Amino acid sequence: MSTRYPLLAAVLLFASTALAEDWPTFRGPNRDGVSTEVGLLKSWPKDGPKLVWTAKNLGIGWGTPSVADGKIFGIGTRGGKDGIWAVTEKDGKELWFTPFADPAEKVQKQTNGPGSTPTYHKGKLYVVSHNGTVAAFDAAKGKELWSKSYISDFGGKLPAWGFNDSVLIDDDKVICAPGSPKAALAALKPDTGATIWTTDAGDVSGGQGYSSPVKATIGGVPMYVILTGAKGGLIGVNAATGKVLWQYKNTPAAGGVAQIPIPVIKGDLIWVSCSYGGGAALLQIVPAGKDKFEVKEIKTYIKKDLNNHHGGMVLVGDHIYFGHDQNQGYPVCVEFKTGEIKWGPIQKNSDFAGGMGSAAVLSADGRLYFRYQNGVMVLTEPSPESLKVVSSFKLPPPNEKSYSQSWPHPVIANGKLYIRDQNVMYSYSVKADKN
Repeated sequence: MSTRYPLLAAVLLFASTALAEDWPTFRGPNRDGVSTEVGLLKSWPKDGPKLVWTAKNLGIGWGTPSVADGKIFGIGTRGGKDGIWAVTEKDGKELWFTPFADPAEKVQKQTNGPGSTPTYHKGKLYVVSHNGTVAAFDAAKGKELWSKSYISDFGGKLPAWGFNDSVLIDDDKVICAPGSPKAALAALKPDTGATIWTTDAGDVSGGQGYSSPVKATIGGVPMYVILTGAKGGLIGVNAATGKVLWQYKNTPAAGGVAQIPIPVIKGDLIWVSCSYGGGAALLQIVPAGKDKFEVKEIKTYIKKDLNNHHGGMVLVGDHIYFGHDQNQGYPVCVEFKTGEIKWGPIQKNSDFAGGMGSAAVLSADGRLYFRYQNGVMVLTEPSPESLKVVSSFKLPPPNEKSYSQSWPHPVIANGKLYIRDQNVMYSYSVKADKN
């Protein structure tokens, strides 16, 4: 008997913990758009990889799904409410749907419901509704555990396209982005939602609400980095206290209207980019005394030369790959340590298999997955020498004609490629045949 209970406890812990090949939050386990899976297809058949199942009636939304504990989670609007849903990873059958917030009002016409990704952690889910309700749920049954409002609790102001950030769970803290002068970021207790600290970063308005925090350790100091509004730019805050350690307000991080991509961080270097009036920049964050850092510009670009709209950027080896330009996804490769463009941006659609519009990108097992706005999926081989297209296929037509953009980011988890499109989701098998 004495050996059974520790074994049972280990099994239960395993069952409620995200696996190594899960995708438990926005942009993957490390928020960098990089999957650690191996043994995936190196090329696709002419009509694309095998479609395993289609989940329907999920609710309108542009949020990217997350995957953990044998389930897939997402957010959508159904019956006049924003709600969080769970379907099985095996066959896409719905397990539960929990409405928890009213849809955002008086937002831009080109708005299609909530865009947050639920973050899974220790059997719980944390998500942000379109109107700025940050809430926690039991992942097994969907029971709401607590909620707070970015607007009434933290003084946030509804962005033009609503709130769309995806929370970060770190060191027993929920890191979220109310986007107000007194709470650019907020750290909450995962079990209760009680406030641990808030970040006073001054005026961060003008396009806030669309990027998400990421953790970095620079100069031995753990910090959270987030792209805020046009007046706040890029900030790094102390992970323990929420105090601003450094702030970069120059054009490449202050595009106006909407700052969206998560910066790429390695060592003391940060690659940041945004669209509209923005651009791109390689920055070095240098310690300058206790709780102080300096920001040095290594390389900068104005918008017309280089910018990423909202498809994200990935670092593979020593190079960054992404789609360039506002509402476009022209492939480009940049050397990370110098910020120099190695090739691109390539602006001929015929060169990247017919992909048009903004491109969301992830990296997995020696390949880059580009999901284009027009529903074309393109598989490329990352190379600093040139664009190397391997395969492509066309996704099914969108089921919501009034908002036809294919914008949710692709997800790789446990040998499957998951594509959310409006209120449906597709599961494709991308595991290579062992034979």
